[in-house]
Amino acid sequence: MLKQLESLSLTAEGRYATAQELQFLHDYLSTVDLRLRAYQKIRDAEDEIIQQLEAKMRQKQPDIFQTGSGDVSAVCQRDIKVILRNAIAAMLIDDLDRLRENILLWQRIIIKVFKERHIATMVHTTMPEIIEQFLTPEEFALIKPVLQLNQAILAD
Repeated sequence: MLKQLESLSLTAEGRYATAQELQFLHDYLSTVDLRLRAYQKIRDAEDEIIQQLEAKMRQKQPDIFQTGSGDVSAVCQRDIKVILRNAIAAMLIDDLDRLRENILLWQRIIIKVFKERHIATMVHTTMPEIIEQFLTPEEFALIKPVLQLNQAILAD
């Protein structure tokens, strides 16, 4: 959304924007209430989402958070919060490019450096099924592309 607004500002400088150039605003504005509801639901359920995610991951692989340096569950919880908060912000403003460029590529480097790809894969393949429980199908449809982007960049 932000890049689209910036682009519109540049392309329509000194003239009125065409209906076609403004269409993205109509599309976005028609989903604002839905985006706000989804944002608020995820924000309000953040702790529960993370607890359910961790429990589901431990159910699939009991020692998932055990590495050579010990238990990394607290670090993973912190990182999951960062990713989740940025994901819902990207959904709210409809800006996947900003998410990809500013957060996900940096996070991917961190995952590689600390050799936690297996944890990231499980987080980002499990997260959609957890989040879906908290949203209506229409709300989940708005966050799904963000979760898919997270999975594509951060998981195997």
